[in-house]
Amino acid sequence: MIPLIGYGDRLSGRAGDVINFQVSSISAEPFTAALYRSISADPNPAGPGMIEREVPSTMEGSYPSRIQAIHGGSYAIADAELPKSARSFRLDATIWPTLPDKGEQAILSCGEIALILDETGAIAGRVCETIISAGTPLKTRTWYRVWLIYDGATGTLTVGHDPVKPGHGGENATTIPDLTLTGRPVIAASTRKEDRSGNWRGNGQDGTLAYFNGKIEAPKIHGDEGELLAHWDFARDFSTTRIEDAGPYGLHGKIVNLPARAMTSSNWTGEDMSFRHRPEHYGAIHFHDDDIYDFGWETDFSFTIPDDLPSGAFVARIKCNGHEDAMPFFVCPPLGKPSAKLCVLVSTFTYVIYGNYARPAYHESWHTRVSEWDAYPWNPAVHPEYGLSTYNFHGDGSGICHASHMRPLFNVRPGYLSMGVGEDSGLRHLPADAHLLTWLDQQGIDYDIITDRELHDDGVAAIAPYQVLTTGAHPEYHTAETLDAIEAFRDGGGNLMYLGGNGFYWRVALHESEPGAIEIRRGEGGIRAWAAEPGEYFNAFDGNYGGMWRRNGRPPQSIAGLGFTAQGNFTASYYRRLEASREGELAWMFEGIEDDLIGDFGLSGGGAAGFELDRTDYRLGTPENAVIVAQSENHDPETILVPEEMLTHVTNWAGQSSEELVRADMIYYRVPGGGQVFSTGSITYCGCLPWNGGENNVSRLTGNVLRRFLEG
Repeated sequence: MIPLIGYGDRLSGRAGDVINFQVSSISAEPFTAALYRSISADPNPAGPGMIEREVPSTMEGSYPSRIQAIHGGSYAIADAELPKSARSFRLDATIWPTLPDKGEQAILSCGEIALILDETGAIAGRVCETIISAGTPLKTRTWYRVWLIYDGATGTLTVGHDPVKPGHGGENATTIPDLTLTGRPVIAASTRKEDRSGNWRGNGQDGTLAYFNGKIEAPKIHGDEGELLAHWDFARDFSTTRIEDAGPYGLHGKIVNLPARAMTSSNWTGEDMSFRHRPEHYGAIHFHDDDIYDFGWETDFSFTIPDDLPSGAFVARIKCNGHEDAMPFFVCPPLGKPSAKLCVLVSTFTYVIYGNYARPAYHESWHTRVSEWDAYPWNPAVHPEYGLSTYNFHGDGSGICHASHMRPLFNVRPGYLSMGVGEDSGLRHLPADAHLLTWLDQQGIDYDIITDRELHDDGVAAIAPYQVLTTGAHPEYHTAETLDAIEAFRDGGGNLMYLGGNGFYWRVALHESEPGAIEIRRGEGGIRAWAAEPGEYFNAFDGNYGGMWRRNGRPPQSIAGLGFTAQGNFTASYYRRLEASREGELAWMFEGIEDDLIGDFGLSGGGAAGFELDRTDYRLGTPENAVIVAQSENHDPETILVPEEMLTHVTNWAGQSSEELVRADMIYYRVPGGGQVFSTGSITYCGCLPWNGGENNVSRLTGNVLRRFLEG
């Protein structure tokens, strides 16, 4: 167990907003909390190091320690008990098991009676500690109709299954006298007791255990004389956490830990790919025993953002018995009241989507560097119980499509190393974006912070007052609302600086009622950690087609002139200046720079152009007046084109050689509304800015552009 760890229920806010912090501490001693402004989050001794400035605040103090439990596993639970008890009854459902041999898993339960998969993966019935099995293990990823029937007149309990498609079923029966079905129904878990004395065996939320892995469709309960007591129709209310009972008693309920909705059911034929058009084809929910959304920890202390706290990146740093944690949040200025001309757009959606990414390359040897640099000590590859990221898989092999910050996120911490090998700092996301904040601090340039949450909620009004909007290193995940706001700012005369790579790439959806919940469907193309199942490309949260923005008719090139073209290892090269940078109307960008190579150094990959690269493509939206002032070269041989660029093994979208397309373009252009755009197309670019105290050619170039943009 991690000795001290916590999270806040918001990642950003404005004056007057309250952030609640939840902490788990194994110590018998109290923990302390204090507020710090985060300037540099890179522990690499070759750089500026970790820089935090303490800020007096109302959160300062000591708080009692307590252990707060983690309850993973998704299920659905009715709001109330069955409307009437039954001496004869039937439990049935249609299921698509994905880990049938993982151990006992409940399909539909009510009190001490449950329809389950037994230890062998066979359909079975459990009555208290008695199990009757149909005896035939079910196959994975196959649809079955399953049932448990009790005849009160004879005391006969029968369990069985039939494949939905032609195949062999199975059934078994035994005699258990005097059963009565009563209690609160649970789907995909059970709340059975250890014994008849009433000791709970369940250890999850609502006393649940035995979580199911796979899809469940149309669970039903019939009572005496075949009366329908409940029939939950999962083809309704896709975007909510409610389940609707289509039966006569309205025994509605809720889902817990956000299992995946709008999943193809046994009725799906492939005739339609959208659940909005054929909801009856999408009446299944995919449950997992490792789903997790909101830890639901109790609040240990709260912080109201004061009026005089400047916009910036902050952490609530907690300490106890030699252990520390830092819970980050961003303070935004009041809407419409900027305190600077520059706005830094912080990509919290991307942070959360990557939250607790257990990288396949992780190795325990990384902890040597963590120890030497005094970096953040915990890694999700070692602690998957905190819930993994949408770049990982569930235990049943399906991709994780939901993300949330309502839990501790290791990689959204100052000092977290995404990679523990190589010559560079190994940073991504929040710590990597802090390279930009460090540089702004070095240069004495004032800025405000707006996160994509405010951009989504408030639209262009959140950024309209600013002269310049700049991204960080990796603004990858966006909603339609955030893209609309950026385009409106740019087209309305605002100046945009895109200082990252692989930006504006995936479409995500936010949940209408569950704070912080984000959905991603990785469908049809793109460089994907997993692929959505056929027919499951539409977001349940908002009903829109998911996947890449390029597939949604809004390629990244239409936002900032560049789009994702190649990805490699955590290595980087440099840019070579082109003729347009040396003379003419753009020579001002390189004033004071004599070097031919730009960024052949840096804290990220050792260079300004690396890991993920973006290039121009006029067919995809790069403006015709965009000028390439520099271009990267000499990349690692393992840097390759992304899948959407490839057509066959010998042809690609652009019709050029693959070698020509593995590059980052640095561009400048004006838009008709008067705005200017400067884009660099590399994730590692910001890692050069604070190098050598900010005395370097990337710093000089970026400063030239920023100051010109700030001048109008």
